[in-house]
Amino acid sequence: MTASASMSHLPTHEVENQPIPRDGFDLWETDPILRDHVVLSEADTAALANLGAKLGSAEMREAGREANRVEPKLISFDRSGRRLDEVRFHPGYHKLMDLAFSSGIASAAWEKNAKGGHTHYVAGSYMIGQIEPGVNCPVAMTYAAVPSLAFAPELEKIWRPKLTARAYDTDLKPVEQKRAATLGMAMTEKQGGSDVRANSTIATPDGDAYRLRGHKWFCSAPMCDGFLTLAQAPGGLTCFLVPRWLEGERNSMHVMRLKDKLGNRANASSEIEYHDTLAYRVGDEGRGVPTIIEMVQHTRLGTAIAPAGLMRGALAEANWWVKGRSTFQRRLIDQPMMRAVLADLTLDFEGTTALALYIARAFDSGSDEDMAFARIAVALSKFLGNKLAPTIVYEAMECLGGVGYTEDTPLPLLFRETPLNSIWEGSGNVICLDVLRALTREPECGEALRADLDKARGANATYDAALDQHWARWPALPAEAEARWFAESLATLMTASVLLRFSTAAVSDAYVATRLNPTGRGRIYGATTGMDTGAILERLG
Repeated sequence: MTASASMSHLPTHEVENQPIPRDGFDLWETDPILRDHVVLSEADTAALANLGAKLGSAEMREAGREANRVEPKLISFDRSGRRLDEVRFHPGYHKLMDLAFSSGIASAAWEKNAKGGHTHYVAGSYMIGQIEPGVNCPVAMTYAAVPSLAFAPELEKIWRPKLTARAYDTDLKPVEQKRAATLGMAMTEKQGGSDVRANSTIATPDGDAYRLRGHKWFCSAPMCDGFLTLAQAPGGLTCFLVPRWLEGERNSMHVMRLKDKLGNRANASSEIEYHDTLAYRVGDEGRGVPTIIEMVQHTRLGTAIAPAGLMRGALAEANWWVKGRSTFQRRLIDQPMMRAVLADLTLDFEGTTALALYIARAFDSGSDEDMAFARIAVALSKFLGNKLAPTIVYEAMECLGGVGYTEDTPLPLLFRETPLNSIWEGSGNVICLDVLRALTREPECGEALRADLDKARGANATYDAALDQHWARWPALPAEAEARWFAESLATLMTASVLLRFSTAAVSDAYVATRLNPTGRGRIYGATTGMDTGAILERLG
């Protein structure tokens, strides 16, 4: 039913002062922040524009809502008692997965003569996250797994063409028989969590392959065609590829149960056990962490952009509401406090978006200096953006009042998603420790970061002073107890540097004045003055 066909004249009252519902709207055309930062890259903007139009349609929005409402279901056995270990999804999930993979989000970075492929991945993930964030998990893992396969050339010959095919194939077949494939990862165990060196899964050689026996406490998207996993081989902790389907039989990877999660409902996350499961070694024995770290580094790029997509989804909803709703004889958008709140939120939203896309351009460059910068920058970006996201989505929810707390709006879905990307692939403390580790073991990362921060010198005196204060406060690495403060400071400076170079003066000047000046604002969004709210709010579209 269209909005024009709905009834406003009800028996007890007339429906008024309610913005006309939007069945769908173009995610690319309505988002100047995304467009402005993507065009700085070599990404295919026409392809992204096409994706944004399709994703924002009423059909895809409904698919996302239904995929969250009807959650995945584990089918452990068939009617005769034979093991299936299959997860069934709502058709809306498959519809979104098909669009994501066919549009090249997971593959563009790895295609021959690719230009701007990592930016394509980041921008596409950002838009999908506004409609149904759970789809981004298998997309991100498939994208990120490709570089790790370089450690196993024979496996790479088989798997890479399937992982980089612009297609989505749900057939339960060995990878050789499929048009396209997806790849996940399973690392975490009960006793170790982020400390994967404590993993207890055993890998026993079996001819050219191995047999795994053990468990994984978290395995997201268990219907992927294969998984990179870690196990203790005779030579130490080693990376393996576990195929989900074998010739004529199922591999003995048993899905024990699906996780009952706060959010990310459309995506199945599970606990699994390996019962002499066939696996193939990726990289040398004892080199499991260095091998799989290539995948981890690329998944971090996804977790750096994910909060920006959630922020955008929430702020787009708030912006639509305040433009169509009036209180006390004025539209909400015309009221000074509301404008201050939305403008303040927009600064961190654009900062998070701009920084993630800037890092994606470093991935696209691939130069030694840019990759050294990206190694540490992506961790800092993931840390800060995901700490900001829950409060920004909540504040957007509050802009709508009581209706924002209801499932009639997308805000509860977005809010439930906000903690995930900070937790997944290394919580805040783990990321901060990794930042310190990178600066200690890979000094070129620190040199590249310092050089990049210096590129914005001279554009704003407050920025220059804040940068000097940071280095004066930490002439060497901080004590572990100060690692969060240190990381927050660096990430905020990085964001300011990117905005000063690549955003509007209204945005960059306000960001620097309020985020780098300790007296520039209060601790709550909207507790600030002196911003050009009109120019900043134009960035919301």
